Amino acid sequence: MDEIPGAPGQPLAGKTVAVVHAAWHSCGSYQVNVSQIAAYRALGARVLSVAMMDDLVGGPVNAGRWPAYVEATKGIGADRRFYSAPPLAAIAGRLLVDGWWRLIHGDQASWLIELAKRAPAPEGIADGSIDLIHANHYFTLPFVETLKRGRRVPVLLETQDIQARQYVLRNKGGFFIPPHATYTAMLKTELDWMRRADLCVHLNEEEHRDFQQLLPEGRHALIYPAVPETPRARGREIIIVASDNYANYLSLRWFLTEVVPLAQGAQVAIYGNIDGGVRKRDPELFEAHRALFRGRVEDIGAVYAGAGCVLLPTVEGHGLSIKAVEALSCGAPLVATPLAFRGMRVDPSALANVALAQDAAEFAAFWRAAQQRAERGEAPRADSATRRLYEDAFSPQAYARALAQALETVPA
Repeated sequence: MDEIPGAPGQPLAGKTVAVVHAAWHSCGSYQVNVSQIAAYRALGARVLSVAMMDDLVGGPVNAGRWPAYVEATKGIGADRRFYSAPPLAAIAGRLLVDGWWRLIHGDQASWLIELAKRAPAPEGIADGSIDLIHANHYFTLPFVETLKRGRRVPVLLETQDIQARQYVLRNKGGFFIPPHATYTAMLKTELDWMRRADLCVHLNEEEHRDFQQLLPEGRHALIYPAVPETPRARGREIIIVASDNYANYLSLRWFLTEVVPLAQGAQVAIYGNIDGGVRKRDPELFEAHRALFRGRVEDIGAVYAGAGCVLLPTVEGHGLSIKAVEALSCGAPLVATPLAFRGMRVDPSALANVALAQDAAEFAAFWRAAQQRAERGEAPRADSATRRLYEDAFSPQAYARALAQALETVPA
């Protein structure tokens, strides 16, 4: 078994843990899944990765989004991998009424539940016993019920934000017919399924507080996600790293329209598949700033290693920002908005290598100062306040310790 230096022993030796997650890659949630698997292995468990596709798929791991997913997740780290997806044939049944009819009104909460109900247990997963299921996102829980096959298996649910908030935000950029699904209705669906978990783990302060109030009868734990360590920044490039989601698009749009015009020639390279999101949603904006985009790269670690400063122009979004934690890990100076530190128990203004901007003009001024440091050849220091914060709160060691403590409260 892999070990994480500083992690607590191996209390799960001889146990099998199934980490159930959406079949996503190239995003923060995928990195969270990788860290979960590594932590359970460090605690001594045999770990199964069970990926559920949140889409109708015509065949097992050879159709739809599966080939791209499998190729992009070779480093997930599990002892064994399984895959499942609701079949295309489901559309001929009640899925059309139970799910799709609600989806066209924007009810993504119910749609995902109905898909998960129709995802079959993967072939071969019943060959051995499962001692614990670590589920990610409420909408995998109907699929978890299928995996349990009526047996008593403890379930830890990692919520990764209130999903109803994400759906409301996403619906702003979609086309749905009235009457539109409400936040209240979608939240009720989410909470009704969450009640089935034995322990709900939350990744940030806001989420932990809100779910404690929404589900006072449940067990809750706050565990910051473990984000894989990035190489220490040693370069001079000013970078933004962002994946394609609607909150990131809105934040980058603010940066391009409000901050860039004030930058007076300061340079930045934008990495990640956010380029596709901007191109799709606002082709003119993309074309006007095409030269800034570098697209998705295979080795994001090399990008952080070459950084002299990381920009976090966050003006939208809920939950903890994984990209912000990656930036903490590399130890580079940061130029950020306060929202970039959402969900963390930290005062970012107290971090010596963080320049906290309250508006576009201040953000541009800090960015220009970073450009001047780069032109003078200044590289980040080997040690920094943000790097120490990462090690104390967001490292694999910190996650494994917190997870081991939380598991002590889960009934067998």
